[in-house]
Amino acid sequence: MKNRFILLIFLFLSNFGFSQEIKCKNDLVNSERKAHRKFLNVQALTTGSNYDLKYHRLSWNVDPASASIAGSVTSYFLVTGQPFSAIHFDLASVMSVDSVFYHNSAITFTHLNSDVSCQLPANINNGILDSITVHYHGFPPSTGFGSFFTSTHAGVPVLWTLSEPDGASDWWPCKSNLSDKIDSLDIFVTTPQQYRVGSNGKLLSETLNGSNKTYHWQTHYPIATYLIAIGVTNYAAYSNYVPMGNDSLEVLNYVYPEELASWQAWTPDIINTIKLYDSLTIPYPFANEKYGHCEFGWGGGMEHQTMTFCVAGYHWLIAHECAHQWFGDKVTCRSWEDIWLNEGFATYFEGLSEEFLFPATWYTWKSDKISNITSAPDGSVKCTDTLDVNRIFDGRLSYNKGAYVLHMLRWQLGDSAFFQGLRNYLNDSLLAYNFAYTKDLKQHLEIASGQNLTTFLNQWYIGEGFPSYSIQWNKNGSTINLQVNQTTSNPSVSFYEMPIPIQFSNGIKDTIIVFNHTFSGQQFTVNIPFNVTSVVFDPDLWLLSANNNVVVGIVENNEELSFSVYPNPASSKLIIEFKEKLPEQVRIADLQGRNVLEVNVVQSKIEVDVSKMKRGTYFLNVSTGN
Repeated sequence: MKNRFILLIFLFLSNFGFSQEIKCKNDLVNSERKAHRKFLNVQALTTGSNYDLKYHRLSWNVDPASASIAGSVTSYFLVTGQPFSAIHFDLASVMSVDSVFYHNSAITFTHLNSDVSCQLPANINNGILDSITVHYHGFPPSTGFGSFFTSTHAGVPVLWTLSEPDGASDWWPCKSNLSDKIDSLDIFVTTPQQYRVGSNGKLLSETLNGSNKTYHWQTHYPIATYLIAIGVTNYAAYSNYVPMGNDSLEVLNYVYPEELASWQAWTPDIINTIKLYDSLTIPYPFANEKYGHCEFGWGGGMEHQTMTFCVAGYHWLIAHECAHQWFGDKVTCRSWEDIWLNEGFATYFEGLSEEFLFPATWYTWKSDKISNITSAPDGSVKCTDTLDVNRIFDGRLSYNKGAYVLHMLRWQLGDSAFFQGLRNYLNDSLLAYNFAYTKDLKQHLEIASGQNLTTFLNQWYIGEGFPSYSIQWNKNGSTINLQVNQTTSNPSVSFYEMPIPIQFSNGIKDTIIVFNHTFSGQQFTVNIPFNVTSVVFDPDLWLLSANNNVVVGIVENNEELSFSVYPNPASSKLIIEFKEKLPEQVRIADLQGRNVLEVNVVQSKIEVDVSKMKRGTYFLNVSTGN
């Protein structure tokens, strides 16, 4: 009879250079993704690639009883490229531009499709700081998640905005992309005096103008266009305070009067949540201004910088949106392809608030996320269609799988290196109050840990699906033998190389041992100083996996054919070294079972040239005649 030993070997894959209580917690992402069931015609907007926005003075007249806006936007910009004599802004075609002023003089402009082109009297040279004012009005369209929306609560009109991902240009002339944060803002909103206006930064003044009132908000922190927002209705206002050294951070809450009591019961949770996030990462990034909540009628939450808009104050919802102030607001994804840098982080930190503040719910939180992620066999954390708002904000992938990728990174790197890497990422002078790619996060985690994360992110960020584990074990006295097999749910990843935790127990004593699982079928031997009666795979849910099983069975060890294979993956030479008896033959086969190489064994060490083989996954077959 022939005994065959099959081992998976890997030739290097292409080098990967990163070149709400809403019924359950998953309703947050469902709400954020599906509210109004709108699709957004997201454009790869390139407006303003030759200038850097320094400041906006936003002056708006609104009445929440009318879905219209009128006002002006004054923009200070620095020329950063070739001299130009026309400056462009994005504004929905259904809006009306009334006039454009440059140095107090009206200039000509065109407004075609969503492009406002302002014709300057002469070229502006590189390095020049200049300004321009656009006056406009209209009834904004409703794209994405609504952009500019009016409704009622308890019969009272309410108006709010929600511009993510690219809806800001629906309601004001702007530079609508992920390339340029505005260094500072003054926001003036005039509305009937019975209403209150919530917005970004600090409230500097409220000024009566006849039957109207003007609210002046100001921020000096850089802000992405989509995070600028207003909420207008008859808000009731109150504050919570977070101790911060010798001072405190105000959490300013604007809520519907009829729901004031509920909110006052909810929002004290934010105090410990912010203190937790401070301790795990860095101090609250906008401490010179405020944090806050502004109630709105949309079915979820939106992390507008310094003032989150929320439908309610449930802990998990405000914990999620608050985390965005670090991940999404201070450091913002540079491309919607990398939206997990916003949503995966906010979802994971929502989970961390469960772990540290409400530990009894932590296991259920993880289990629910795993069930949701593994409900389908495919899907990448990397957003593969940035023209579809539902794909960008896919709850299973961008939120939950993104969060679990972070959980597994924490597992693989350890708490110390993982959180230090996050602190370094948030404090990087090139990223802080700016934009980031996944490669930037990768770099900081690698530096903090000393580990190379290319394979991990190839598998978990770009690759699709998840692994399933099948474990056989038996014992001989205190010696436990294990064989760990793995299959994957999607062919984009042939094998997930992960350290795996396995618990050994006898009902009284237990211990968890971590094994470095590098190929399917790998065998391990371990000595346990008590009589093992049960074996449990990943008891604390560190790994994203499903359909696992652990059985007592026979683990075959053929010491006569003990051998090692290295390096694996291989790029040029593969070395196979036999320790005892030599086999008759070694064969390498592709995934379809076709032989690509056969070697008759005549010595204990074989060098196989694999440099001309296609990159991919192969089987190594070692066989003996008896």
